[in-house]
Amino acid sequence: MENKKISNIARNTSYFTFALVLQKLISFGFFAFVARNLDPTDLGKYYFAISFTTIFSIFIDLGLANVLTREVPKLSGEESKIQEILGAVIGIKIPLAVLSVLAAAFLANLLGYEPLAKMLVYISCGSMVLDSFSTAFFAALRGFHNLKYESVSSVIFQLITLFFGVIVIKLGLGLPFLMCAMLAGSAFNFLFSSYLLIFKRRLSLCPRFDISFAKSLAFLTFPFALFGVLQRFYMYLDTVLLSKLAGDHHVGLYQVPFKIIFALQFLPLAFVASLYPAFSLYWKTNKEQLAITFERALNYLIVISLPISFGTIALADKIIMIFKPEYAEAVLPLRIIMASLFFVFINFPIGSLLNACDRQKANTRNMALVLFLSIVLNLILIPKFQSVGASLTVFLTNVFMFLLGAYQVPSIIKVNVKKILLIFIKIFCAAALMGFLVFYLRNSIPILLLIPLGAIAFAVISFLSGAIKIVDVKSILGTMKKA
Repeated sequence: MENKKISNIARNTSYFTFALVLQKLISFGFFAFVARNLDPTDLGKYYFAISFTTIFSIFIDLGLANVLTREVPKLSGEESKIQEILGAVIGIKIPLAVLSVLAAAFLANLLGYEPLAKMLVYISCGSMVLDSFSTAFFAALRGFHNLKYESVSSVIFQLITLFFGVIVIKLGLGLPFLMCAMLAGSAFNFLFSSYLLIFKRRLSLCPRFDISFAKSLAFLTFPFALFGVLQRFYMYLDTVLLSKLAGDHHVGLYQVPFKIIFALQFLPLAFVASLYPAFSLYWKTNKEQLAITFERALNYLIVISLPISFGTIALADKIIMIFKPEYAEAVLPLRIIMASLFFVFINFPIGSLLNACDRQKANTRNMALVLFLSIVLNLILIPKFQSVGASLTVFLTNVFMFLLGAYQVPSIIKVNVKKILLIFIKIFCAAALMGFLVFYLRNSIPILLLIPLGAIAFAVISFLSGAIKIVDVKSILGTMKKA
């Protein structure tokens, strides 16, 4: 029975990881298509509306999805209690959804956005509400240890958005219809997740309005809600501020580097997702092994992040031209944001370690401090440097997040800092040499040939310098299989 459960968890992890990678690829492909067919100003309007409503979406959830995922497994076999908590969550989310939509619409009007921007916000609010309920429904299904349907649905959502988005662009129907393409994907997710709960799990979606029960749920959700609110503001407030302080043109320019680094995050996300259970287990049973696993995670992400960072910085002008010449001003923002890639990647295992080792409060405090710094820097830098200022803020806040997290690590485990620093220096030098080579050859060799050539050069330099060894590669792969 136990082996079957472990096998099921491994299968779920595989489904979800594969779906995550595929979803990111389709999403970035759709973004690239949209960017090639819109000028920066229209692209800025489109993604401003999405970022604006994404901030408000957290107030519909407030950690309720996390509570469902955590509580449903505890109630296995007790369908009436599962029904009770699901109904209560729906009963809480309905008024929160109404209030969030009204707040988003009110603020969009209060800030004086043009009619087109407000229309895009209104349509995006529809996706916001549907996505919030879909997330809750899939969270409940996660409690039954089945991620297959959620994994499939996430990919179909992106395919629907891509399909209708391409039609809208080709027919020249305009931004409101392009936003409706995303709404169509959200509608599918909502209907599919509803179908699974009703017909597969035999659960009702009738809301349950119980004030006392809502209070008890609020107590459970508060830690999740607070971190979620802080993280959501940190991720998307810069786009909203950029729209108001610099204009939609600079939002469009900023979205290119933002989407590139956002798409690359599936690498540390998938890796850390596989390691998190191991972190939790070793924290309770074997702190020495916890330190070893954490160091291996850092080494792996150093090896992955630095060559991508240097390679993208070297080829930034060529990469931007893949979109269209109107985005030429995005070259410098892309280089600045890609300089932060190392810190973005390393912050994943550090945050995961803090959460796994009962340091959630420290993680939340760190996020609050980083958000405060982000707001201050954006207010100072955006009026002066527009999209470049927003990119500088991304770099500085990720460095700050790294410093805050790294300060906490020694209180949990003993890390061999000298060993990690030596690997970092070797990989940094190998990646820098590869970057110089790629930069020198970028005008004489096509980019599709130059990228694999750069990867080969980095691998050769790394193995010759001893920065990477065969035993290290086997060790990392072994860690991932055990996790």
